[in-house]
Amino acid sequence: MKKNITIKDVAKETGVHVSTVSRALSPNARASLSSEVVERIKNKAAQMGYRPNLVASGLRTNRTMTVGIVIPDITNSLFPPIVRGVESVLEEAGYASILVNTDGDGKREERLLDLLLERGVDGIIDAAVTSQDKKVTSIYERVPIITANRMVFGSGIPAVINDDAAGIKKMFDLLVAKGHKNIGYIGGPKRLSTGEIRNRAFKEAVAINDLELNAKNIVFANNYTEEDGLNCADSIFSNSPNVTAILCANDRLAIGAIEAANSKNLKCPDNVSITGFNDTPMIDRIPPGLTTVRILQFDVGRIAAELLVKKMNDPSIPVPEKTIMPVTIVNRGSVSIPNTGN
Repeated sequence: MKKNITIKDVAKETGVHVSTVSRALSPNARASLSSEVVERIKNKAAQMGYRPNLVASGLRTNRTMTVGIVIPDITNSLFPPIVRGVESVLEEAGYASILVNTDGDGKREERLLDLLLERGVDGIIDAAVTSQDKKVTSIYERVPIITANRMVFGSGIPAVINDDAAGIKKMFDLLVAKGHKNIGYIGGPKRLSTGEIRNRAFKEAVAINDLELNAKNIVFANNYTEEDGLNCADSIFSNSPNVTAILCANDRLAIGAIEAANSKNLKCPDNVSITGFNDTPMIDRIPPGLTTVRILQFDVGRIAAELLVKKMNDPSIPVPEKTIMPVTIVNRGSVSIPNTGN
């Protein structure tokens, strides 16, 4: 059987101290060494077939070099770019990720968080939190946590989120500029920070533009799904048949709203304009091309991971409690001037 190569073997071959090899092969400790020394040791270690024993290292350092990533819906195309952003940082820092999916189920989230703690993860990035998430808040003192895309209000847990309010207001302004006044709204789930912030922003936008807030035009979804979008749009079309535009708090809700319009022989945007939020992958391929709010999905994950790595390396280091990422309007084919002859 071939002998396992150790750090001592690499040190002997490179003519440096064992501690120097250890630092060179650790992404979090090599800053004190020159890049030339690091590359020479890494190349020699790779040539010799050295593989670190992370189990043994974990016993010495009380670290597993693993991070839990929690997402609410593995089928939602919003989250893969966020996860890619997270892993672009974790891999470089020497961490492996454990991805878990809650399916938006609070009880399942609690079980999965306990599982991650039992696995000894060094930190958690949670994109599945609710706005009043007691479970996440209760474990925040035990392990570093950063939330991504969502936040837990009043918890003090650092969050990397999008400028949800600005996105809704910019989209509302676009519809008003096109001449729309009778604007419907499919809001996000009230239990989520994205839903609450966007819902509040819609009401503020109505007031800013000196328009009347019509309760018949507003329906809140239970979940960010196409089915909820369809049902909510059906309700708006039934209760407010003269609506000329529907602003949706999420792209999947908008897809459902377009389906509802089609079922009533209403063409988008000829008969009704419909907008989304997130600019999720492939959304531009769905006719007529959804006008939506673009968020920086990859960067949300990347920055969340950068903050987490800082906290895992030094729990006392201060990080921003809230990092708000900018948003932009992507104007495609689902918005036109209102057709008052609906």
